[in-house]
Amino acid sequence: MNKQALLFFFFLLISFNLVSQKPQKLTSNQIFEKIEKLNFLGTALYIAAHPDDENTRLIAYLANTIKARTGYLSLTRGDGGQNLIGSEIRELLGVIRTQELLAARAIDGGEQFFTRANDFGYSKHPDEALEIWNKKEVLSDVVWAIRTYKPDVIINRFNHRTPGTTHGHHTASAILSLQAFDLASNKDQYTEQLKLTSVWQPKRLFFNTSSWFYKTQEAFEKATKGKLTSLDVGVYYPLKGMSNNELASVASSQHLCQGFGRLTTRGAQNEYIEFLKGDKPTNQTDIFSGIDTTWNRIENGQKIGDILYDIEQNFDFRNPEKHLSSLMQAYVLIKNISDPHWQSIKEKQIKEIIEACAGLYLEANAMRSFTTPNSNVEVAFEVLNRSKATILLTELVTEKGTRKIIKNTNLTTNQKIVFKESVFINQTTYSDPYWLKNKATLGMYNVADQKLIGLAESQSALTVDFKLLIDEIPITITKNVVRKYAEKDQGEIYEPFSILPKVTTKLSQKVIVFSDDAPQTIFVEVRAGIKNAKGTVALTVPENWNVLPKEMNFNIQQINGIQKVAFQVYPSKEQSDGKIAVTATLENMMYDKELVEINYSHIPKQVVLLNSEAKVVRLNVKKAGNLIGYIQGSGDAVPESLRQLGYSVTTIKPSDITTAYLQQFDAIVLGIRAYNVVKELKFKQKFLLEYVYNGGNMIVQYNTNRGVDVMAPYQLELSRDRVTDENASVFILDKNHSLLNYPNKITTEDFKGWVQERGLYFPNSWSKEYTPIFSMNDTDESPKKGSLLVAKYGKGNYIYTGLSFFRELPAGVSGAYKLFANMLSVGK
Repeated sequence: MNKQALLFFFFLLISFNLVSQKPQKLTSNQIFEKIEKLNFLGTALYIAAHPDDENTRLIAYLANTIKARTGYLSLTRGDGGQNLIGSEIRELLGVIRTQELLAARAIDGGEQFFTRANDFGYSKHPDEALEIWNKKEVLSDVVWAIRTYKPDVIINRFNHRTPGTTHGHHTASAILSLQAFDLASNKDQYTEQLKLTSVWQPKRLFFNTSSWFYKTQEAFEKATKGKLTSLDVGVYYPLKGMSNNELASVASSQHLCQGFGRLTTRGAQNEYIEFLKGDKPTNQTDIFSGIDTTWNRIENGQKIGDILYDIEQNFDFRNPEKHLSSLMQAYVLIKNISDPHWQSIKEKQIKEIIEACAGLYLEANAMRSFTTPNSNVEVAFEVLNRSKATILLTELVTEKGTRKIIKNTNLTTNQKIVFKESVFINQTTYSDPYWLKNKATLGMYNVADQKLIGLAESQSALTVDFKLLIDEIPITITKNVVRKYAEKDQGEIYEPFSILPKVTTKLSQKVIVFSDDAPQTIFVEVRAGIKNAKGTVALTVPENWNVLPKEMNFNIQQINGIQKVAFQVYPSKEQSDGKIAVTATLENMMYDKELVEINYSHIPKQVVLLNSEAKVVRLNVKKAGNLIGYIQGSGDAVPESLRQLGYSVTTIKPSDITTAYLQQFDAIVLGIRAYNVVKELKFKQKFLLEYVYNGGNMIVQYNTNRGVDVMAPYQLELSRDRVTDENASVFILDKNHSLLNYPNKITTEDFKGWVQERGLYFPNSWSKEYTPIFSMNDTDESPKKGSLLVAKYGKGNYIYTGLSFFRELPAGVSGAYKLFANMLSVGK
């Protein structure tokens, strides 16, 4: 990679890894590229089902080669997947994947949108997906996206004609796109939307196909002969020092929780699109052919184009400031565009260019990362004009605040103005993700405000309008209030500014297991969002359970201070389960939320407010053995769940794996995808198998079959077999096997209440040494017998399981606890 490319790659890393709220500092090259995009009036929308489904090569090509406004509509946020970088699953994983998508779009130049569809897990047919999602509502969201984004061109990632051949969500995304293409222009469909937007008819619809969909290159060529347009997406960008496919690789690598980190690629590379419906392009190499993408597209646009095309053709890379006066003339004309859709888009684009050409630096930095509703926060402002233009700062206005700060200050060239102001937050809503504020169903998030549907994330908690006069022309530039600080080992850090409750609470565990009727001490952390927080906290418990005392006092002096209080919880005498919930009372107001902070270096820090509650389970579980060694894989909460059963669990570092070290454990458990992500295991496998041979018990949880061999003592082949119906019937193959009888009796009743799925990536081929324990299958599929395999090896036992214990144990599924205890007890 040459020096220029290295510099650009470094820019990408510092701009989009810690990021988020960090202000853009555009180079001349980037200003010029934004002018090119300003002068292109065409829009494309790419549609698929999940984060990572999008083709970043094609999105980057549309956004950077064609210069089109390009959006990606992902039907879901990927909540039902797995997490390679941490233990967050379900809605918290969806928050991470949302931010990873935004990081990808920040690199490839696209925009990001969603529907309310909840990724409930793998689906084998679109009919199932559309039934669980509520087809009418998800279709309405796709129609809404088309009506508001108004794409000329729509491109589907998946084939609507092949249901049952891939993930049901995939095919469903294409089916919905095809239907919405026609419905979006029908004024009699989804009429409530038309109070906020207008009907829209896209010009054409394509399918972004490849040989992958046809299994072989020969089948692909035969099925698509004469139907395809090919686009070479390997184009090189001299202004970036990178090719399009390099840029796309960096964008795709933002999906770290899915293990998408990859090498960059370069050179010629074809993408293929198949025309499906609409107005067929006359030029097969230009998907926008026949569509006016110039300023002539809008009324009186020629005057704007005359100014802006001249700037583009004669752009001064050494001194972009020279174009400022012409840009301000174009800005005045854009403000008067009669088409509200294009007026809003182009005003936003030209403001960013004007700000960069003027060398303006405008920042509003809160003195702490959060505040509470109806409170004051001190904000530090920095204003700097690095051009020779005459610029006056007239005033600042805070949205969701109550301050109008009059300044009327001339911004002298390169003379920084710094000042602080106290801003009152006149708002009662919190800053957590908008789609998580209301209770969701299995298939849909509940979002009442139509204007929020489709947005990638919640709007900023607090914004500031910097009102300026540039060459005596009024212009307003809006900035999010952020929290900026420095760490000695990291440098400058930007975080979103948040509005949070005055008090939040947190139970010590999300699932609390009672293996007998003895009481347990349950700890609650009370966190203060204000100074001198004084109040009470109480637990509610299920019927036939008891708690003492009924409430506890808390008194916390400092913001972010934490006080722990303890309750004794007495379970029911018989096996049962339910929820305990925490309620704090402060200043006659009740607070029932837990604050969850998600903090990874490649995405902005996220705050999520969940109900402060935990599942409690009264079990009659017996166990043999006590000391368990756990080798973490991609991250799960199984160790904590085992501790709930009373096991002593030690996390084993790969470097510690030796014959002598392992012999102390009653059983060894490998976390999910351990062989996929812990590369050292291939060198340590001999010690693990020696442990089993000498009498140990080893449990290997699921791994994917992507180029990884699970190192088992006998032949074992992984597949993509899975059972996605969590209620699928389970048949016991060997009722007399000790795993089903000691120390607990396991029956099919223990598979009631499972969540999301039975399991995934089952082996489909194994040697005679293994004994399959269960058979299960989804509707209309053949029985799958590889969910749990046991083999005697030497004096010990080797167990491989694709059952989704990583979901079931944190969800408090009673039968899963019993079954896992028996697995740990095999041979005892």
